[in-house]
Amino acid sequence: MTEMVYRSGAVSTDETEFPNWWRTVDKVSLTCVLSLFFVGLLLCMAASPPLAESNGKEPFYYVKRQAFFGLIAFMIMIVLSLLSVVENRRVAIIAFIVTFVAILLLPIAGTDHGKGAVRWLSVLGLSIQPSEFLKPFFVVFMAWLMSASSDKFGPPGKSLAFLILLIVIGFLVIQPDFGQAGLLLAVWSIMYFVAGAPIVFICSILIGTSIFSVLAYNNSDHFARRIDGFLAPEIDPRTQIGYATNAIQEGGIFGVGVGEGKVKWRLPDAHTDFIISVAAEEFGLLLCALIMILYLIIIIRSIMRLMKENNFFIQICGTGIIALLAMQAIINLGVAVRLLPAKGMTLPFISYGGSSILALGFLMGILFSLTRRRPQNDFSLMVD
Repeated sequence: MTEMVYRSGAVSTDETEFPNWWRTVDKVSLTCVLSLFFVGLLLCMAASPPLAESNGKEPFYYVKRQAFFGLIAFMIMIVLSLLSVVENRRVAIIAFIVTFVAILLLPIAGTDHGKGAVRWLSVLGLSIQPSEFLKPFFVVFMAWLMSASSDKFGPPGKSLAFLILLIVIGFLVIQPDFGQAGLLLAVWSIMYFVAGAPIVFICSILIGTSIFSVLAYNNSDHFARRIDGFLAPEIDPRTQIGYATNAIQEGGIFGVGVGEGKVKWRLPDAHTDFIISVAAEEFGLLLCALIMILYLIIIIRSIMRLMKENNFFIQICGTGIIALLAMQAIINLGVAVRLLPAKGMTLPFISYGGSSILALGFLMGILFSLTRRRPQNDFSLMVD
């Protein structure tokens, strides 16, 4: 299998890689990512002290942990964005295999932390969620297979990609983690559509997903409770959704004031899945709007850069990463305002979580590598 992959641009012999990286990387999107992370730290300072108090920790214990993991994620992001597209692809394929093996180990060595779903592995005193790390590497692996199928003598990449999708989704459903499974299915479908999928196949996926959803509703109490709660005509004010929606309404435009919010004392996941409710209550609509604008800037600028690319792998992979970032944000925000059924999914860069922030470091590092400015007539690397 042979494909042409562009390097990050021509580099003169008398300059180092870092100045070249600084000229070619999307500095605006990089600034937006850092801004989102610092907003997340601010909200973690507001939301996590009640949890730290209940667990016998110092008030800013979780803030310090988030800052520590954020620093590591930032270094991962910079290192990956310095690598070439081919190097990133190799790293991602190996990492996909490792994380998939970790998911296979969950039924044997996993834990649920009292949340009813076996999604975590305990390694050296750290709790790791393999599915978070799987997502960015899954996108790269699928893009590689789909782009390979366009080669004249390439493998049946699209068929292999579909088979691997079914296997991955099957193991996620076993946890059970219907949300992550649905997210990966949606991202894969978008990538496959960009890769030139026939409309009949897309319709078949939609029909199959609908049938599976009905079966899951009838056979999974966990799934059924989420759907029933979403479809209920009235919100139980004592549920997580009830507390979150009430907090958003109380915040108004300017919020009730820093430290004056009440939802963080009522929600066990106020610093993770429902962090936007803390933002809305204490800082108001203005901060929520700023968060959404920062996401939009990253998405729009990345799409604009990808539109100038003529490499098939870069187009598909970049589209998948943008879709993953955007849909995860939409799901988290949609759940908080009851536009979507409840789903434990973090808000990218904002929610607390070591696995989440580290996985996002990988995700954005690869995206920044894909969207670096490069001469479109530079065929400097041929790969077998």
